[in-house]
Amino acid sequence: MKRASIKDIARIAGFSVATVSYVLNKKEGSRISDATKEKILEVAESINYIPNKIAKSLKMSKSKLIGLILADISNDFYSNIARHIEDEAMKFGYTLLIGSCDENPEKFRKLTELFSEQQVDGMILAPVVDSDEAVLKLLKEEYPIVTIDRYLKNINIPGIMINNAEISESICEFLVEKNFEEIIYVGYDTKLPHLLDRQEGFDKRISTADIQYKKVLIGIHNITEEIYNGLDEHLNLSKKTALYFSSNKLGIAGLSYLNQKNIKVPQEVSVIAFDETEAYSLFPTEVSYVQQPLMDMAKEAVKVLDAQIYNYTVDGRKISFPAKLINKKSVQ
Repeated sequence: MKRASIKDIARIAGFSVATVSYVLNKKEGSRISDATKEKILEVAESINYIPNKIAKSLKMSKSKLIGLILADISNDFYSNIARHIEDEAMKFGYTLLIGSCDENPEKFRKLTELFSEQQVDGMILAPVVDSDEAVLKLLKEEYPIVTIDRYLKNINIPGIMINNAEISESICEFLVEKNFEEIIYVGYDTKLPHLLDRQEGFDKRISTADIQYKKVLIGIHNITEEIYNGLDEHLNLSKKTALYFSSNKLGIAGLSYLNQKNIKVPQEVSVIAFDETEAYSLFPTEVSYVQQPLMDMAKEAVKVLDAQIYNYTVDGRKISFPAKLINKKSVQ
């Protein structure tokens, strides 16, 4: 007769393998309800479950694997930060598994499940819109997780980010002091908190300035077409105008538009964009951009995750690093 396993108990009881494992191994600090524990133990007894001592001893050791789930690895920002995280993880003795969910919450959920099945010791996440449920499931199972770049507003987990609102406000201040007649903020129509922080920082400063401004907010999946349409509608070259793109992907699409329309930078319009990317070097004018401290963020993310792996605590502390404006030749 086939030996009963934890997976059998999980299937019959209707709980995850991780939850069943917590109950059967009597792990301290678990927040699993008494009713759940009772049901799992009843099922275990009913199918004559006998713990496999060898498997248990193997499970108690660390896999020395950590998972990294990125929103979009095709974005230079995420590919660069992944490289720094991998370098730092190796210093701690970890091997990094990387997944990209392409801003898709279902793919994000599947990656969390895949990494869990691979028995990674913990995960570093760049959460996407509507990924709350998948993250809450990891928390329920007391999985060590840390967010990077992004954060979830209503979920209490440690996170590494930059001072999005403050740097965006200071960029607006920089443009205000240049005495532009109009400033156009190009951002996303999104629920992602870190991007809303950038918009709020801009709003805070521009609301007190005696300068005309516009906002072009676009969807996250059809960037090029929507930027072209938005700039066609709102860009007025008869005014001294600055364009502020709140991400590098928006910046690249915006620069492509300007190049196609033969609009000279900074003679006809000035440009600032978030994040460094090699794509800017293809543009004839050096682009002013916001530089994020990727190496520092990566080091802190691995450090915080390692601490969670070896001493799990419910810690919602957010660590914010300062970004800075690298002023080149695209603003005049």
